[in-house]
Amino acid sequence: MSSAINLSSLASSNVLIIGDVMLDSYIAGNTQRISPEAPVPVVHIQDNYQRPGGAANVALNVRALGAKAILMGLIGDDDTGKALNEELIAKGVDSRLIPSANAKTISKLRIMSRNQQLIRLDTEDGFEHVNHDELLKQAISATSEVSAVILSDYNKGTLRPILTAFLTHCKQQNLPVLVDPKGSDFSIYQSATLLTPNMSEFELVAGKPTTESDFQQRAKALMQTFDIDNLLVTRSEKGMSLFQSDITPFNLEAKVREVYDVTGAGDTVIATLATALGANYSLHDSTTLANLAAGIVVGKMGTATVSMEELQSAIIDEQHSDVITQNGILSLEELLKTTKLSRNRGETIVMTNGCFDILHAGHVHYLNEARKLGDRLIVAVNSDDSVKRLKGPERPINSTENRMLVLDALSCVDWVVVFNDDTPKAIIDAVVPDKLVKGGDYIVEDIVGYETVTQAGGEVLTIDLTPGCSTTNIINKARGQ
Repeated sequence: MSSAINLSSLASSNVLIIGDVMLDSYIAGNTQRISPEAPVPVVHIQDNYQRPGGAANVALNVRALGAKAILMGLIGDDDTGKALNEELIAKGVDSRLIPSANAKTISKLRIMSRNQQLIRLDTEDGFEHVNHDELLKQAISATSEVSAVILSDYNKGTLRPILTAFLTHCKQQNLPVLVDPKGSDFSIYQSATLLTPNMSEFELVAGKPTTESDFQQRAKALMQTFDIDNLLVTRSEKGMSLFQSDITPFNLEAKVREVYDVTGAGDTVIATLATALGANYSLHDSTTLANLAAGIVVGKMGTATVSMEELQSAIIDEQHSDVITQNGILSLEELLKTTKLSRNRGETIVMTNGCFDILHAGHVHYLNEARKLGDRLIVAVNSDDSVKRLKGPERPINSTENRMLVLDALSCVDWVVVFNDDTPKAIIDAVVPDKLVKGGDYIVEDIVGYETVTQAGGEVLTIDLTPGCSTTNIINKARGQ
């Protein structure tokens, strides 16, 4: 996939999402003691919020990519259903949920503390007993408005009664239908374009594979048994595997930096796939985008979405990962692009500055300590003219080019950049490092860039200097002074 791919074309996609919708509610707070009433933690509530979940979260993921999302499903004629509908409309989803007086809207309340789920409370009776005629009628009618369809099955009773009739209609219209399946009977999804089970769902139907070859054989057998044209199995840390009839399996490694929460990752995958296919991307490119999106969303807490900007950054990161794995002397423009990629990876950026005219043991100790404070270290170096203004006409001893070359050779230094002003303020303002570092002879509040960094939530720190190490002393000694 080209890094220059124009993701703005995703906005041309119109996606119909049908399935089990729900409202995810969260109560979050600190826990510091056990209740005297029972052996359970006491949560001091600090936050309380709601998010659309299930098929509704799929719709939000489609909208986050700039595409149009039409959502259909069943809700109760209750306050929870109204709250869910309002949340969706506020996020730009074309919500066409059908209320029923004989059912309750599905809701899940999670009690959280320190990003850990303590308990989940579910309200759900399912929708098997509800009349589905209106849902089927509206769903068939809406197919004329869209370029792709997602069936998001959470086994709550919304989809099963309409599957056969709806899938038959979509096949007649040559409309791509992607299914996030549930249960052990995949025969009900015949005529779908693509199924996206996770590994657990796959094993429930196909059995647990013992080797990679066995996995591929079981996938092919499953496709033949249930007449499935395309199968995408999401495999957690192993990435995902796309199987197509008579085509070599397409395997993608997971693109994950750090996993915080896998909740809703499957929603992001199928939403990205359908949006891309609806915009006429190939299935391979759509799968690649979905894999990148999954790597982003699992780094977020709870059900979440991936924006077009995040996906574009991930594409650039993927294509140019070598840029941020190698040290280098960079221009300011190159540095800004590189630090953006670094931040997309969740890395902490440390910055320091100085003349570094004659590199000595004190400098090396200082830079090593600075590097320990984060994942990447930027060293901003005064130009020759800047040094002359600060130190006098006989300085620097070494040219800007030579000083930068020596700094770049240090393993603790990631990037070196030059500045011509008397201070590095312009570079600090542009980069806004997470941590700004100077020597222990500085007062923190007086360090250039202090306000820029601290106002952005960063830290300004000092590192003790090595006694007896000084460029001036070295120069004076060399001159016999």
